[in-house]
Amino acid sequence: MGNYIVKRLIQSVPTFFGITIITFMLILSAPGDPIALITFNPVSSNNPELTEALRRRLGLDQPPLTQYLYWLVGNDWLMIDTNGDGVGDERGERLGLLRGDLGDSIKQNRPVLELIGERILATTLLTFSALLVGYGLGIALGVLAAVYHKTWIDHVVRVLSVLGNSIPAFWLGLVLIIIFSVQLDLLPMGGMRDIASRDTGFNLWETLRFMILPVTVLSFGTIAYVSRFMRTELLEVLEQDYIRTAQSKGMRDRRVWWLHAIRNALIPIATFIGPALGSLLAGAVIIEQVFSWPGLGRLVVNAVFQRDYPLVMGSVVIASILFILGVLISDVLYVLLDPRIRLR
Repeated sequence: MGNYIVKRLIQSVPTFFGITIITFMLILSAPGDPIALITFNPVSSNNPELTEALRRRLGLDQPPLTQYLYWLVGNDWLMIDTNGDGVGDERGERLGLLRGDLGDSIKQNRPVLELIGERILATTLLTFSALLVGYGLGIALGVLAAVYHKTWIDHVVRVLSVLGNSIPAFWLGLVLIIIFSVQLDLLPMGGMRDIASRDTGFNLWETLRFMILPVTVLSFGTIAYVSRFMRTELLEVLEQDYIRTAQSKGMRDRRVWWLHAIRNALIPIATFIGPALGSLLAGAVIIEQVFSWPGLGRLVVNAVFQRDYPLVMGSVVIASILFILGVLISDVLYVLLDPRIRLR
């Protein structure tokens, strides 16, 4: 198992760098100039020398490939001579991604790792909570729909599955805010409360109240997808010969379902944890905007509008790592659920 995990991690390295290259090219091809946003004031706008000096210091005067290499390996490995004196120019003390330095935010003039570190816990809490709720309720509803096939329970689950795949997340979030926050005044409209607040101390319930609406909206699509897929897989497993054999031996239906049917039906479900985590990270960008959740999604949106290249690239790096880890977890779960699989 250990050798397999190491092999999978090595195979994910080209994918990781491919994601960073594509993202970097997309950012550079977007309209707008980050220098224009930084120097949007009468003094600097009338001083082209100051603007050009800032552009050189940030490395934005170089070709796209050079900019990417500068971000990747740092300035001491890639010293660029822009003055024609044969000496590489100082462009900040950046070590590069390969040595754990994501640079400084162009707009906020702070280290990217520091900005991401302030937001990553909030996004992780929201995303993994939605993943647990989505898979937990999705599997439970899928099992109920398969066990009570062609009954009203099955029809209700199928309708919920269609709604979950059809309703836009931002629209559902706004509707829930109007109902539960504005009209009923039961839940907060947005924001996030720390589990351990300095003012009131530990209060888990208050934290959960802030999480109910965003987690519900973010997990709704996962619940719909997992329940539908679980229902289909379980119905197929229940038609297998070994299920009929177990039932013919007098084994109780519940024991057959939990010991044989559900475990085998979960094998394909496990392979979707990685893609589901990626979808939730992408959906968190919208949900965090709707509910004013202080996570990585809002940080990325603001960075994109501000053309803050280092901050966007740093966020992509973190999201890519989480997605790769999700795929790795899917592979490991696939093996644990089906001992017949042998890793070579």
